Amino acid sequence: MATDAGIRRPRTRRQHLFVKELKSLMYAFGDDPDPLPESVQVLDEIVTDYIIDMCHDAARMASRGGRNKIKVDDFKFALRKDQRKLGRVEELLIMSKVIADARKQFDDKQEVNDIAGTGK
Repeated sequence: MATDAGIRRPRTRRQHLFVKELKSLMYAFGDDPDPLPESVQVLDEIVTDYIIDMCHDAARMASRGGRNKIKVDDFKFALRKDQRKLGRVEELLIMSKVIADARKQFDDKQEVNDIAGTGK
């Protein structure tokens, strides 16, 4: 559990947040359908540490910008050296916007049909 500076954080008892998802990923990548709990726990710690480190990096970027709140751009800046991850983040953000726009259009059409159907 090393950070970027090479300093080890003390081990704390954590909730295992990603057990179900990690088991599925491990199976998808060729592991046993029911992997060892220790293997899942190690991967869970790695994923959790990565997420915490990314959040700390983004918070650092926000504080350097004089802000108390973290923005998506802070995460993008923290990922700027890893083009593959940055590209995936941008792809997911675009898809999120497309889905939100499609839902809005669908809801608008439903409202128009509801109004037309009730005779208002």
